[in-house]
Amino acid sequence: MTLAVRVPEELSARVPAEQRGPGLDRDAVRLLVSRGTDVTHHAFGELPRLLRAGDLLVVNTSETLAAAVDGRIGRARVVVHFSTRGDDGRWAVELRDPDPRGATRARAGGPAGTDVGLPGGLRLVLEEPLSPGSERLWWARVPGARESSPAAGVRGLMREHGRPIRYSYTERDQPLSVYQTVFALPAADGTGSAEMPSAARPFTLRMVTELVSRGVQFAPITLHTGVASAEAHEPPYPERFAVPEASARLINAAKAGGGRVVAVGTTAVRAVESAAGADGVVRAREGWTDLVVTPERGVRVVDGLLTGLHEPEASHLLMLEAVAGRAAIDRSYEAALQGLYLWHEFGDVHLILPEERPHTEHCASNCR
Repeated sequence: MTLAVRVPEELSARVPAEQRGPGLDRDAVRLLVSRGTDVTHHAFGELPRLLRAGDLLVVNTSETLAAAVDGRIGRARVVVHFSTRGDDGRWAVELRDPDPRGATRARAGGPAGTDVGLPGGLRLVLEEPLSPGSERLWWARVPGARESSPAAGVRGLMREHGRPIRYSYTERDQPLSVYQTVFALPAADGTGSAEMPSAARPFTLRMVTELVSRGVQFAPITLHTGVASAEAHEPPYPERFAVPEASARLINAAKAGGGRVVAVGTTAVRAVESAAGADGVVRAREGWTDLVVTPERGVRVVDGLLTGLHEPEASHLLMLEAVAGRAAIDRSYEAALQGLYLWHEFGDVHLILPEERPHTEHCASNCR
C-alpha cells in the first residue's frame, strides 16, 4: 500500500513534546481517532475517555538501545547502526554516512569483507547481506567480542560509545532516556530495540494509572525492533519477540468478555498476531517472527491500533489497512495532513478503533 500523499517537511516533529514549551510532558501530543471513515480530533490526554472498561492495551516492553556507533573504513568516517543480534552472535548492521547536521544519510552497503574500525580497538567485518536482493543491511561479526553479559562485546560498546539512532528531520541529539517508553524494561541478556517502539512514547505513569482505574487492562509483550530506514517497498525482516503466558491469557479473556484488544504500536500487532493460531487464540510463544501482516492475511486478534503517522510508502501501512481497511486509512491520513498533525517518533498519534455498530433494542408488545 502506498498513499498518494506527500508529507511536507514542516510536519516532521523535530523535538519531543516535552521540549516544545514550559510545563509540557510527553503526553502533550494530538490524537487522531478513526472509526472506519469517521475521523475525530483529540488531545492524547483524552485517551482514557475513548476506551472503556474491559478493553485491553497490548504494550511492548523492549528497551531502546544506544545503537548508533561511530566507526571508520580506512580514513572515511561512517556510522554503524546495530540493528538485530542473531542467534549465532552476529549482528545485522546498517552503515551510514555522517550528515553535516549531526544525523546520518544512506550509503551503499558492502562489499563482503569490509572492515570497520570501532572504538575500543574493536573491528566489525561485513559477511553477507541480510536479505537477498538488498544490500542495505548486512550480517557482520565483531571478531573476539564476547557477549557473555550485557557489559561485554557489542552491548558494552553501545553502552560506552553509542547514542540513540536519529534521522535528519530531528533537530539535535537527545539523551537515551528520551527514547525510552514508560513500559520499557531492561532485558537480562542486554537485548533491546535499535529504535524506540514509539507509539507508546506519549504514555506517562499518570496516564497508565488513570486507564487502570477506569478498568482498562495492559498485556505486556516484547518485540525487539530493528532499524526503520528501509528502502522503498522493502518488506519487514525477522525480529525477536515473546508473548508470555500471562499476557496470552489476558488477551484471550478480554476477547471472550467482549473487550477490544488494542495494540500499542505495529510491533505489538506483529508479536500478538505471530502468537495467534488460525482459531484466533493467543498462545505463549517466543523466538523469531517473519510475519508480515497484510490485508490479504488480515488480523486474527487485534481489534484496534494506536500508532504513529507513517511515511506514504512505509510497509507498515499494509498492517494499518489490514486492521481498518483502505478507505479508512486514506481518510485518516487526509485528515492528518489537513489538520497539520506531526509525523515521526516525536509526533502525534493515531488511534484506530472498530466502527461502532448501531445498537437496536427489540421490545415485546407489552414493553412500556
